[in-house]
Amino acid sequence: MKKLVLAYSGGLDTSYCLKTLSQEGYEVHAVSVNTGGFSDQEIVEQEQKAYAMGATTYRSINALQTFYDKIVQYLIYGNVLKNNTYPLSVSAERIVQAIEIIQYAKSIDAAYIAHGSTGAGNDQVRFDLIFQVLAPAIQIITPIRDQQLSREAEIAYLKSEGIEMSWEKAQYSINQGLWGTSVGGSETLTSDKALPSEAYPSQLTATEPIKITLEFEQGELSGINGVQGEPVALIQQLQEIAKAYAIGRDIHVGDTIIGIKGRVGFEAAAPLIIIKAHHLLEKHTLSKWQQFQKEQLGSFYGMLLHEGNYLDAVMRDTEAFLKSSQKTVNGSVIVSLHPYRFELEGVQSPNDLMNASFGSYGEMNKGWTANDAKGFIKITANAHTIYGSVNNTETT
Repeated sequence: MKKLVLAYSGGLDTSYCLKTLSQEGYEVHAVSVNTGGFSDQEIVEQEQKAYAMGATTYRSINALQTFYDKIVQYLIYGNVLKNNTYPLSVSAERIVQAIEIIQYAKSIDAAYIAHGSTGAGNDQVRFDLIFQVLAPAIQIITPIRDQQLSREAEIAYLKSEGIEMSWEKAQYSINQGLWGTSVGGSETLTSDKALPSEAYPSQLTATEPIKITLEFEQGELSGINGVQGEPVALIQQLQEIAKAYAIGRDIHVGDTIIGIKGRVGFEAAAPLIIIKAHHLLEKHTLSKWQQFQKEQLGSFYGMLLHEGNYLDAVMRDTEAFLKSSQKTVNGSVIVSLHPYRFELEGVQSPNDLMNASFGSYGEMNKGWTANDAKGFIKITANAHTIYGSVNNTETT
């Protein structure tokens, strides 16, 4: 038997891979990596389905804390939103999943490793990059990509094999995790169609606005409404509160790693609220140049992560900068939740640089005189004046 580890989620693509690879004589070891998308009951169901479709073994790896420690905390520090929209819900998860899967494959001396990515998406790059760097001797097998299969063809095959799935749900590709849920379907293959409301995992059930307080300590979420906790648990708690308002729905349009444009729907209530709240707190607690450099590096970090370059040494350098910048990012952010939206109302922080003892914007100055201000402005104008004089130019 040819020992093979399959990155298995229990969805349509990986179910097809498991069934066909087991029929082709591979000893398939199905591995699911939980980065926040699976409940205990779903893991039990995954195991049952895996064995029913021919898996030799099934293994569930809990990588939730690893996902936060290695990636999510830096996405928060960097306020990372791809194209100012998408919190990298799936792309961030894939990196940790790939690392965990390849480590497991090496531990059981597997000669092959497989995943269910297509040939037209980003995941094939993320998985293959990690696999090739960490275990170049292990052969990568990708049935969906190699056979250029449509979702309809996969469904037809599994039905012919007597495999029972929720075929209506299978019309949408849904990837759920700690840092949001992506939703792909026929609508996202076009430029003009919106996803129907029922395609999203959470529906509107709360209509009365509420206020919540998010507390941060050195840039990490440390409490909600005065109750302290660990970041992972708090992210999950906030998601449960906010998803009732159907907050965080959007469609991301971006340039894929392979050079084509792509659309994907997503729902990410907690990630969007946390990033925006954290960013507001930073505006109050960081210097102008800290914020400027963070914007550049946060965007850079998100791009490399999105494109699968997590193992590049520059990522560790960037993480060190992002973490160092968070020393004074302490305090609370008041947020109000409404159906389909949220509002940031203000902050309270011991490190708030908007300190009235130094002056109030547009009102009065306390730390300098009128002559100080006039002199500062005159010196500031010098460079512009000299340039205009030397080059005989006038400003209009």
